[in-house]
Amino acid sequence: METETLTLGAIDTALGRLLVGATEQGVAYLSFKDTPGARARAVTRVGLPVADDPDRTAKAMEGLAAYFGGGSVTFDVPIDWRLTSDLQRTVLTALYERVPYGKVVTYGELDRISGADVGAQAIGQVMGGNPIPVIVPCHRVVAANGLGGYSGGSGVEVKRWLLTLEGSEPATLDWDPAVGP
Repeated sequence: METETLTLGAIDTALGRLLVGATEQGVAYLSFKDTPGARARAVTRVGLPVADDPDRTAKAMEGLAAYFGGGSVTFDVPIDWRLTSDLQRTVLTALYERVPYGKVVTYGELDRISGADVGAQAIGQVMGGNPIPVIVPCHRVVAANGLGGYSGGSGVEVKRWLLTLEGSEPATLDWDPAVGP
């Protein structure tokens, strides 16, 4: 039996250098920072030895480059859900498969769409624990009365920036897709 491994790759975006981790099954991890500490956390969190296999992260990197370049609206990459609980997997799979680019849903709506039946607050906690932000678009889940929170990058301004890129949030006059929040 062959040992499973983790391949790490990084890409420069308007939000900074993102770190992507992929196993043989698919993308398992995305961090808003690519630092030695972030790489160590990815390896510890995924719990697999690192392998040099750039082909494994290539499709995710191409998708991210297209997304941040305004050219791609979907990510067609396999996902490895190993870092998620059953509840997270249920909710995040529904989000990944059923909430397209340019659309938003409330925490309560995602609860209904996913069939989780755990309430909006629990859905918010699932979003906060999403190990693959951007690709699994937790930024598209908003509160019934506003944006809600966001634990990715530097917080809610990153969420606002991503929603503006996708056209779900109106751009301010000084908004520039080449410059992050």
